[in-house]
Amino acid sequence: MAAPRTRKAPRKVLGRLSLPERAFVADALRTETVGGVLLLLAAVAALIWANIPALHHSYESVSHFHLGPGALGLHLSVAHWAADGLLAVFFFVAGIELKRELVAGDLREPRAAALPVVAALCGMAVPALVYTLTALTGHGSAQGWAVPTATDIAFALAVLAVIGTSLPSSLRAFLLTLAVVDDLFAILIIAVFFTDRLNFAALGGAAAGLAVFWLLLRKGVRGWYVYVPLAVVIWALMYNSGVHATIAGVAMGLMLRCTTREGEQHSPGEYIEHLVRPLSAGLAVPVFALFSAGVAVSGGTLGDVFTKPETLGVVLGLVVGKTIGIFGGTWLTVRFTRASLSEDLAWADVFAVASLSGIGFTVSLLIGELAFAGDAVLTDEVKAAVLTGSLLAALCATALLKVRNAKYRRLCEEEERDEDLDGIPDVYEQDDPAYHLRMARIHERKAAEHRRIAAEKAAAARHGLQEVPGGAGDGDDRPA
Repeated sequence: MAAPRTRKAPRKVLGRLSLPERAFVADALRTETVGGVLLLLAAVAALIWANIPALHHSYESVSHFHLGPGALGLHLSVAHWAADGLLAVFFFVAGIELKRELVAGDLREPRAAALPVVAALCGMAVPALVYTLTALTGHGSAQGWAVPTATDIAFALAVLAVIGTSLPSSLRAFLLTLAVVDDLFAILIIAVFFTDRLNFAALGGAAAGLAVFWLLLRKGVRGWYVYVPLAVVIWALMYNSGVHATIAGVAMGLMLRCTTREGEQHSPGEYIEHLVRPLSAGLAVPVFALFSAGVAVSGGTLGDVFTKPETLGVVLGLVVGKTIGIFGGTWLTVRFTRASLSEDLAWADVFAVASLSGIGFTVSLLIGELAFAGDAVLTDEVKAAVLTGSLLAALCATALLKVRNAKYRRLCEEEERDEDLDGIPDVYEQDDPAYHLRMARIHERKAAEHRRIAAEKAAAARHGLQEVPGGAGDGDDRPA
């Protein structure tokens, strides 16, 4: 007779991360948080620089100042260099993150990948639908449908840092994975929908350069002096091909090996990401924001954001579409699979993170520039809508997260507690007998110390009673 089949326990959604994954996420988010604060400062600086009358002309002059070799098709404005050049570094890091998630992170297992992938897809489809319906209803242009589809992880983490919310690592990891998948589809959108001309000779050269890059990696060739010049050549050829130059950064990031071999503590991909991420978060993205977020803001401009169909579509897509899409995608995944939400969290927490994902800044600004490239006025208005929508999403998320912050703080304290001081949080050692033996010895030492203190206090109390005059221990036998 066949043995009865054991039913697997339902998988927990947004449960506690494994210890290695937790360490990686903490390191990545630490850098992104610092970068996000710099991003906020750059955006504010851009708005001030562009809106003070005495400084506005200098902002325009610097943004439109051209430099670079014209013979190579690279005589570009400063703003253009920031969007196509520096953002390639950002997308290079995004490519490494995506590769790592696919081979070593949460996306390597189809069952675990289902939640962030479905949530991210719904979090892009619903904002695009909201924008399209709003634009068409108001007889506006549907060209900007992709603008509200992106989530800016750095900006979102900066908001968390500013408001002081102790978001548990599982929710932070969910937000990071959402952003990684989001970046992948944003890259595909840029490559497919915003390539209107192709130079096949340059595209073939870029493909050949990528092949050389891949071969050098497989042969184990090392040295930045080999890869950096080659990467610049690949980027230049990709730019001249008509495909957005940031695609070169993604392609090179995806080629890096993100699994460790014998004798390696970190894979080459993780090592290079650790080196390049500060450059991306601390320089590339803030400089892009400085020359992209500088739009003229006035009462009339802000009023137009809520009256023009294109700009209203962007705001509603970020604030409403993102929240409904990500929350709905998460709920549907749990509803139609055997997964269940972690007992430490509630659906209100998922809704709050979904609203935080409505902060779309870097990639939304980039897509806005690409979607309305022929209309400078509408481009600036769409940028103002991205800023407005991101601000509203941040305010909504702040209110929702603050309500649950006491619960988050308790979860974070539990995640960080390390009573045996071995460098590993106690929650990860509950199944290890050695941990419980260490804790028993610690408690025995504490108990012995408390017994010693109790004995000293009791002896001191007795000694004090004997010295009290007129008390029960005095010379006569009368009661005290």
